[in-house]
Amino acid sequence: MRKLLLSLAVVTTVLSSNAQSTATFESLTLPKADTAYVNFSKPGTDVGFADGLAYFPCVYDTSGGGTYWSSGFAYSNMKDSITSGYLNQYSAKTAKGFAGSNNYVVSYGNFNKIKLTGAAMGKAMLGMYITNSTYAYNSMRDGDAFAKKFKAADKDYFRLDVFGYRSGLKTSDSVSFYLADFRFSDSNKNYIVKDWQWLDLAKLGKIDSLEFRLQSSDNGTFGMNTPAYFCIDNFMTNETGLSIAKQNTQTDFKIYPNPASEVLFISTPLAATQQVIISDFLGRTIAQFEMTKEVAIDIAPYAPGVYHLSIHNGLQTTRARFIKQ
Repeated sequence: MRKLLLSLAVVTTVLSSNAQSTATFESLTLPKADTAYVNFSKPGTDVGFADGLAYFPCVYDTSGGGTYWSSGFAYSNMKDSITSGYLNQYSAKTAKGFAGSNNYVVSYGNFNKIKLTGAAMGKAMLGMYITNSTYAYNSMRDGDAFAKKFKAADKDYFRLDVFGYRSGLKTSDSVSFYLADFRFSDSNKNYIVKDWQWLDLAKLGKIDSLEFRLQSSDNGTFGMNTPAYFCIDNFMTNETGLSIAKQNTQTDFKIYPNPASEVLFISTPLAATQQVIISDFLGRTIAQFEMTKEVAIDIAPYAPGVYHLSIHNGLQTTRARFIKQ
């Protein structure tokens, strides 16, 4: 049967070869497998770390009779996606970094900030991948001594809000992402994120730092009961200072047929490996894989509706939609 290739009008992020830096955290060393960055050398003082064009603060403390992580970020290669409780606070629920990498970063606490450095300062960001920590995920799934089990009847949620700052002043826009959402009238749509999902931060505009705030439906006398943790990987900055989006441009990617009912094809003349992410209308990742020239995707099990495609090759990000009939 003859196949018709349909060229899409898409939203594309086009970058020069030196236009972006990605903090993958793979160059940050740890003493062994299944461990995390712990630095007790200066209790109560920032002992953070840098990667890409960003600085990630970290504070450990000794007040109260012990040494503990009090706020900020720690890089980790922990693979424990099973154990519940704060003793497993450095693990991502994915048990690995984005695309199977070893290292990722865990954020603990509220109002944590990441500072952009070098050529990324004062520019618009691209974004990052995020997911739940094992500690937070299991707490929401099962409940624990401090936090409740999330329920549809209570319309529970766990939300990350990201704010941009420039020269100490907060910018007008913010970005929100639900790490868990049980507010749907159809309980089948309720979810707790357990895979890496892309968070686009371009709308924050030109910034020099980011602030992260967590909110939960489960709160008590001393604030939020849900563990204040989430995980980050592939933190991507944009150093060009140019607009990072061009609307309705034609690209070399082709997707067909569209609409489709059983099999969807993506093709490109580019030889480089592409990272493909399919998400539903709620932004939840449905599939994630790599491709080169062409790939056939079995979409027969997908529910009818509109789906989003993101294709990353390190130099550009192409976004498109397709319809499952």
